[in-house]
Amino acid sequence: MSFDLVLRHGRVVDPSQDIDRVADVAFSGGAVAAIGDRLDTTGADVRDVGGMIVTPGLIDLHTHVYWGGTSLGIDAEDFARRSAVTTCVDTGSAGPGNFAGFRKHVIEPSRIRILPYLHVSFAGIYGFSTKVMVGEGHDIRLLAARDCVEVVNANRDLIVGIKVRLGRTASGTAGIVPLDVALDVADQTGLPMMVHIDEPPPSYEAVVDRLRPGDVLTHCYRPFPNAPVDGRGKVKPALVAARQRGVLFDIGHGMGSFSWTTARAMLDQGFPPDTISSDVHALCIDGPAYDQVTTLSKFLALGMPLGDVIAASTVAAARTLNRPELGTLKPGSVGDASVLSLDEGSFPLEDVRGEVVTAERRLFARGVVVGGRWWHPA
Repeated sequence: MSFDLVLRHGRVVDPSQDIDRVADVAFSGGAVAAIGDRLDTTGADVRDVGGMIVTPGLIDLHTHVYWGGTSLGIDAEDFARRSAVTTCVDTGSAGPGNFAGFRKHVIEPSRIRILPYLHVSFAGIYGFSTKVMVGEGHDIRLLAARDCVEVVNANRDLIVGIKVRLGRTASGTAGIVPLDVALDVADQTGLPMMVHIDEPPPSYEAVVDRLRPGDVLTHCYRPFPNAPVDGRGKVKPALVAARQRGVLFDIGHGMGSFSWTTARAMLDQGFPPDTISSDVHALCIDGPAYDQVTTLSKFLALGMPLGDVIAASTVAAARTLNRPELGTLKPGSVGDASVLSLDEGSFPLEDVRGEVVTAERRLFARGVVVGGRWWHPA
């Protein structure tokens, strides 16, 4: 069998197949073709990635990439290059009122995959910058259930779920009301939700108690107030009950939602995240989130094994999206891969409150394979 591209001599880390060994990875016709030793490279584009790590294409489950359409939007392709991400999941940048523009002008021309959660608010996240910060859930007149259902039904090839944002900043005096509407839309469309929580009200427990199996609570390691741990550092019982019934917990680092203190407490008590994501946007891409590989590196510094960290940005994220063709290097799956280095040294990594941990190891993006082709070195 002839191949289009072969990545040679890399350390292949694919948790979906329980693989962690040096091997070649070959691609043909836009798909993964084979993993093996000394594969035939006749006629192929050969990239020697010896000393580097090859993983399934990284999935960042929480990004904001409606560049030019919202003040938070960043350029998806530029972000993918710097972070070796092959799938950006945009979490509610667009609502039903501006989704058509997001699809036509950003998603369809993009060289990397963009899968959106549709915001339950008509215009999505429209009022966030360094000078203006207006929570889109404050005004319940913008909650657009009928429009959401229409847009989902017209775009089921792309839309993976419904997004709603709750908290003092996001929904203000409307409190938990936007969740009522999002639940109704999710039920009508048969899609899961991703739910943002910031400072109270509503409380962390009030939100988590209403989530269903397959729904995602993002910002799950946020700092006080509305942290997932109490003042004694104990995981709140509502989270344990939610996980038992199938609610999923995502990091969503962003500019305000990752705390070293919270992370230590959660991991010490056996409550790891289901998925690790950056929540990268215009207000945190230059810190404290930066990108996906920086976010992943923070969990290495917390003591999570490399395989678990990679799983949280590949196979676990694909499972959350109900996209089994992603997040794996199984032959026949989508031909996306990320090439990373795991460097040793002294690397300062900050959380959203300014605490800095100096890590001894850090992941860096070194290359990206998209659709079975070498797309770009970082």
